[in-house]
Amino acid sequence: MASLPLLCVVGPTGSGKTAVSLDMATALASHGVACEIISADAMQLYAGMDIGTAKARPDEQRGIVHHLLDVWSPQTDASVQEYQTLSRAAVSDCLERGVVPVLVGGSGLYVSSVIYDFQFPGTNHEVRRGLEERFENEGLTPLVAQLLDADPDAASAVDLQNPRRVIRALEILQITGEPPTAGLAARGQWWREPTVVIGLRAPRDWLHERIENRVRAMFAAGLVEEVRGLLAQGLSTTAAQAIGYREVADMLSGEITQEEALDQVIHHTRRYARRQDSWFRRDQNIHWIAAEAADVSAQVQALLEPHLQTAS
Repeated sequence: MASLPLLCVVGPTGSGKTAVSLDMATALASHGVACEIISADAMQLYAGMDIGTAKARPDEQRGIVHHLLDVWSPQTDASVQEYQTLSRAAVSDCLERGVVPVLVGGSGLYVSSVIYDFQFPGTNHEVRRGLEERFENEGLTPLVAQLLDADPDAASAVDLQNPRRVIRALEILQITGEPPTAGLAARGQWWREPTVVIGLRAPRDWLHERIENRVRAMFAAGLVEEVRGLLAQGLSTTAAQAIGYREVADMLSGEITQEEALDQVIHHTRRYARRQDSWFRRDQNIHWIAAEAADVSAQVQALLEPHLQTAS
């Protein structure tokens, strides 16, 4: 089964990755090629975080097996290293059964951790404790300044508004003596071959309109009630920082109005999409197609044709 490809669909939020992956799996099935989808969306791993993560509902999955949805409870802190283990196990399981795995998501670090020979530095509790104390005493701004001074590329690779991510990046810097984004050098060294990565690239205005429409649809579909229920259960630090959830939580606590929360979710999602686009643009292995094109699925199938002949 080594000849079966690992397929990936990546790109910024709102670019249509879910629809493309479902169309791809349907097309593969029509050619007699079994296919299953593996999520590489950090927040879709959380059970109960459905509306705000645009998670495909069971009735939208077209009968295609999906892996790594609803894996963690909302009280669990996300771990890229744990995700790498889970996702690679799912990929290997698919290939051993003669099934083509399709990795789908916009979380750049999560995708890279799976498809490339990506190694994670260990943890030094003393170093981390010192950084956490600095954050408590000095706030986030000086930590961000230190990180960007050592690694300017971190601006597009690390969520600089997330204290946990900034602290982890500085911990890596102190442990290894190398910039936190040095791990990106693993690009070009596949974890397994053949691997085909398809990226969806979209004009900014087109993507911004889709993001706004999606966010408004989330609020109409019950995002506020979803967040209210999750807050009653308790959220981990990671889950509480998810876009859509932290803004609605602020609304429910009375800090902002619902209209302000909606506007902030739109703004933060657009900013996140720019970071995603910046991450993936640096990867020379991605085959880019226009997300707004009417024949996007046909373009994907044309890229896959050589690999499908081997798989079928």
